[in-house]
Amino acid sequence: MARADLTLLDEAYAALRAVVAGLGEDDAWAPTGCAGWAVRDLVWHLHADAVRGLVAAHTPAPGPADRDAVSYWRAWGSDPDADERNRRLTRVEAGLHPFAALRERYLEASAAAARAVGALPPEQVVATQGHTLRAADLASTLAVEATLHHLDLIAHLDGAAAPPAPGTAEARRVVEALLGEELPGWTDERVALVGTGRAAPTAEERARLSDVRLPVFS
Repeated sequence: MARADLTLLDEAYAALRAVVAGLGEDDAWAPTGCAGWAVRDLVWHLHADAVRGLVAAHTPAPGPADRDAVSYWRAWGSDPDADERNRRLTRVEAGLHPFAALRERYLEASAAAARAVGALPPEQVVATQGHTLRAADLASTLAVEATLHHLDLIAHLDGAAAPPAPGTAEARRVVEALLGEELPGWTDERVALVGTGRAAPTAEERARLSDVRLPVFS
């Protein structure tokens, strides 16, 4: 299972790179599934995600890990003010560069991050964002974020390829674990979109979720 998680990251990043590599300046101003962000803003954020993975892969830490692939997300979004500042800062930083430069920096960093994380022993403990995780769990967090942002990126891009099925399946696994229940009859993508606030639940879906607070993370 751990080695499969490392493979999952490579697949998720490769698919996302393929979409980003085909984007041009006109595409850069298209809206995305992230409120307030155009494609260029999201690509800059994706670069930051890849850098996080690259830094974590080279930051070994003593065990045991204090987070896993699910618990890592529990505190996500707990500081709305900080999240809003980050959204604004991302737009400002992205605006400082031509899109071609944003694209190439992301492609370079994501390829390096995938290689670095994929080379780690799955049980290696690393540090990231104030926590420690096994390499396999780090790979899952990066793959889930890449998968969700892949969906964000293609939300308004006609003909763009969807993320690989294993990535949406992993996003579903994490969302259902945080919800504490399974959602039979829902597609993996629907669980991921509704569970992370990217789509509003229908009345029927809301009734199925009962009093669960959404999103479980965003």
